[in-house]
Amino acid sequence: MFSYNGSLKMHMRKHTRDQPLKCEVCEKMFTRYDNLKIHMRIHTGEQPFKCEVCQKMFSSNGSLKVHMRKHTGEQPFKCEVCQKMFSSNGSLKIHMRKHTGEKPFKCEICEKMFTQNSNLAKHMRKHTGEHPFKCEICEKMFTQNSNLTTHMRKHTGEQPFKCEVCEKMFTRYDQIKIHMRKHTGEQPFKCEVCEKMFTQNSSLMTHMRKHTGEQPFKCEVCEKMFTRYDQLKMHMRIHTGEKPFKCEVCEKMFTQDSNLTTHMRKHTGEKPFKCEVCEKMFTHKSNLTSHIRKHTGEQPFKCEICEKWFSYNVSLKMHMRIHTGKQAFKCEVCDQMFTQDCNFKRHMRIHSGEKPFKCEVCEKMFSYKGSLKMHMRLHTGEKPFKCEVCLKMFSYNVSLKMHMRIHSGELSFKCEVCYKMFTLYDNLKIHMRIHTGEQPC
Repeated sequence: MFSYNGSLKMHMRKHTRDQPLKCEVCEKMFTRYDNLKIHMRIHTGEQPFKCEVCQKMFSSNGSLKVHMRKHTGEQPFKCEVCQKMFSSNGSLKIHMRKHTGEKPFKCEICEKMFTQNSNLAKHMRKHTGEHPFKCEICEKMFTQNSNLTTHMRKHTGEQPFKCEVCEKMFTRYDQIKIHMRKHTGEQPFKCEVCEKMFTQNSSLMTHMRKHTGEQPFKCEVCEKMFTRYDQLKMHMRIHTGEKPFKCEVCEKMFTQDSNLTTHMRKHTGEKPFKCEVCEKMFTHKSNLTSHIRKHTGEQPFKCEICEKWFSYNVSLKMHMRIHTGKQAFKCEVCDQMFTQDCNFKRHMRIHSGEKPFKCEVCEKMFSYKGSLKMHMRLHTGEKPFKCEVCLKMFSYNVSLKMHMRIHSGELSFKCEVCYKMFTLYDNLKIHMRIHTGEQPC
């Protein structure tokens, strides 16, 4: 029922679609004069209604009322499906489309549907190429004002989003949302092939390329293909020589931030990776992974020629030189060839007389670390080699081997004069004095 005949007449226009009032600027039609009056403020820019809290201006009293709910926290409109509350009826109507699936706004170019007209307007900029929002500092253009606002934080350093668990700060809300999954353990994105779970959809999309073999990123210099853009970006530094990451201690430059982080452990002595079996600590995770194979006996690297297995790829590479005959390291003094650099360096000490390993007890010098290690048993009394027959202990494996001849009866050393046999070379030496007449000192 209507109190006035005029109110009934205006109401009837909704049914008859009679719109006698026309905007002379944009020709939009209205059923009521007050609606036309409010509409005209779009063209004039008039904003007669002011928020007393934040001083923001509005073209209509209704808009001011809705805005005030931001300050009061009032949310009078309730979704009957999920019980979520809203400050305006318009927000509730848009929200309801999530439940109904309604998308009333259609792109006439690609026919994509949208729940909101504002989303359609943003989408249209993809087709038109329009970038109406400009950064006044670096002049970069954006399709959305929200993207410009986020971009500006790069210049201001503003990080308004804080993790309440670890207090880490973020520039964007979506960054903190993804970050929180580290604390909650949430992994909402699942690979349908191997069922691996991911915290981000982008991580899942990248992972899927392992299954599809897709490598969409190509190096224009050497034509090498990559699964991820960041891989290509890092690869390009090989060609450009760019090393943007600098060690502040020794000023060494690196192509990747991760390499700098690992390098810094040389200066700090940090070893964050621990073997749970023997508690040995490692600087790199890869070193720990390789070390674990000592405990597990895993040998994942196979020689395709002789089918021998190796724990480490570097061991396989060195082994392959046996088949290829490649001996990369040559001694310029005696022309002896070596397959490994470490063996070549050790050999060179024969010619140079270099003894870089020192006993801290008696200050005796040694050419090899292994020789120093064996020598130290004289000071420590360590005897790690045991005879399984008589349980006698020995400092050196060679001593155990010679001792074992007593039990086996093996006579390895022969006198060339009288053909008598001996178990030990020292015994043969003493025996030879009978023939030579040599007197011991």
